[in-house]
Amino acid sequence: MECLFCKIINREIPGDIVYEDDEVLAFNDLNPQAPTHILIIPKKHIATLNDIEESDLATIGRLQYTAAQIAKEKGFADEGYRVVMNCNDMGGQTVYHIHMHLMGGREFTWPAG
Repeated sequence: MECLFCKIINREIPGDIVYEDDEVLAFNDLNPQAPTHILIIPKKHIATLNDIEESDLATIGRLQYTAAQIAKEKGFADEGYRVVMNCNDMGGQTVYHIHMHLMGGREFTWPAG
């Protein structure tokens, strides 16, 4: 498989990992858009949000939970943060392994752009 994120999970290429459990891996984004920008991914390869199956619901909830826990640990949960998931080309997805962007440490505007 040529998936960049699967290669990070399998330690075939390095990642600046900040959290890991049996289902989820979180690592610092190589091109941060905020003082803290962490990608949270399931260890199971799921290409896009459109490919999530009912059996994946607990894992998807774990991504959300992990984002909140990391925000608390990093100290910006109370002041606020942004969580984003992109889907397909027009949605801004560039790596086809679902991932959540956790960004904090600055104020965000809306619309996102």
